[in-house]
Amino acid sequence: MAHARTALSVNLNKVALVRNTRHLGIPSVTRAATLCLEAGAAGITVHPRPDERHIRAHDVHDLAALLKAWPGREFNIEGNPFHNLMDFVRALRPHQATFVPDAEGQFTSDHGWRFPDDAGRLRPLIDECRALGVRVSLFMDAEADQMAAARAVGADRIELYTEPYAAAHATPARAGQLRRFAQAAQAALDAGLGVNAGHDLNRDNLTDFLRAVPGVSEVSIGHALIADALELGYAETIRAYNRCIADAFA
Repeated sequence: MAHARTALSVNLNKVALVRNTRHLGIPSVTRAATLCLEAGAAGITVHPRPDERHIRAHDVHDLAALLKAWPGREFNIEGNPFHNLMDFVRALRPHQATFVPDAEGQFTSDHGWRFPDDAGRLRPLIDECRALGVRVSLFMDAEADQMAAARAVGADRIELYTEPYAAAHATPARAGQLRRFAQAAQAALDAGLGVNAGHDLNRDNLTDFLRAVPGVSEVSIGHALIADALELGYAETIRAYNRCIADAFA
C-alpha cells in the first residue's frame, strides 16, 4: 500500500538541457517550475553537475528564491557532496539534500552509496547538513541489508534507485523486483528512515511501484515527466502523475 503522503517532486534538469542548446533563455526553468507548482507538484528537484551541462548555478539560486513564494512546497537539491552540492546547501539551505555518488561527467546516476565503505566520509557532511536544518536523503540501491547502516551514519531518508524496477516492469522479472524494493523500503522504515524513490519512473510504472512498496514519502521524476510535458503540457502532465499516485491507493 502506498504512503498517503507520497509527494511528486519534479526534476527540471532536462528543461535546462534544452535551454542550454541556444543563448535565448528558453525554455525557462523558473517558468517550468511555476507551471508545475501551479498544477499541483509538491516540490522541485535539480541535480546541478559540476560541468553545468544542464542545471547551472544561477538556476539553483533562482529556484530557491522562487520556492520562497510557495510555502509547503519543497526544494530538493541532488548531487555528489564531494563535488559541488555542499556549496549550494550552505548558501541556500534547501528543504532536502540528496547525496548521490556520481562521478564528474557521469551520464546519469546509476548506483547508490555502499556501507561501511562510504560511512566515514559521509558522516561529517550529513552532520553539517542537519546542523543547517537540511534533511539528508542518501541515494541507495534496493538492498535491505544496507538500510540500518544508512540510518547509523545520520541520514534522514534514503532514495531508492528505481531503474532496475523500471527496466523489469514489462517483463516477467517485475514481481521479483517489486519484492526486492518492498523489502528494502520496509528495512528502511524499520531503521527509522523515510523513503524516497526515483529514476526512470513514469506514468506506466509508477502506480504499480507505489502499490507494492511501503511508505514512499516522495518520488522524484524528471526525464519521463518532461518528455510527457512536451506532448501534454506541464499542467496536464502533473495532473496525470498525481492521478498515478492517487490510483496507487484508491
